[in-house]
Amino acid sequence: MALKLEHLIVRQGAFQLIADFEVPTHSFTSVIGPSGAGKSTLFDAVSGFLKPAKGRVLWQGDDLTNRPPGDRPVAMLFQDNNLFPHLTIGQNIGLALSKRRRLSPAHQDHVERVLARVGLDGMTDRKMSQLSGGQISRAALARLLLQDRPLWLLDEPFSALGPALKSEMLTLVRDMATEKQATVLMITHDPTDAHAVAPLSVLVAEGQANGPFDTAELLNNPPPALSDYLG
Repeated sequence: MALKLEHLIVRQGAFQLIADFEVPTHSFTSVIGPSGAGKSTLFDAVSGFLKPAKGRVLWQGDDLTNRPPGDRPVAMLFQDNNLFPHLTIGQNIGLALSKRRRLSPAHQDHVERVLARVGLDGMTDRKMSQLSGGQISRAALARLLLQDRPLWLLDEPFSALGPALKSEMLTLVRDMATEKQATVLMITHDPTDAHAVAPLSVLVAEGQANGPFDTAELLNNPPPALSDYLG
């Protein structure tokens, strides 16, 4: 197993989330459940931004529980993309390689190759204000690829896109994850997204994160908490 949450308990104020599951290596798993159930809290614990009250976070048997975020094999893609509007595309994604705005020739070449891979060839010097929503999403994905981490956490990164563009980006992420042999967990509120790219799903509801389940089976026969949410 790639990622294992072992008897994990995470608390934020009066809220508590219990997670005890394993995710296979190189799998694509959706994280689904009602709003406010603790999906982002779960990601915060895996990425190291929130220290669990109990339990362990394991990656391929290695205990990550007390490691800082930067020392974990995790790359994150956020809903707001977390890109700086005053920087060019190249400078934004180059931050994955160096904190300096002026990249070395080797880093610059790496940036340009990754941009071409996600369909942004020749756009290195464009500012974020010159990009469409889909292009911004592609730039955020390029930065994730440059981080070269084996575990990807996607926190509803394409929820602001229209259906056709979102489907296109989900397909691109799935293809990139397969190419990189990454293990992916993706928070989504849309069962269509889970059906499209995630054979497995973790259900977060009623203070528990359980799974992974077969996505089709879970969504076709949802437990009451998920059924009430899906309507």
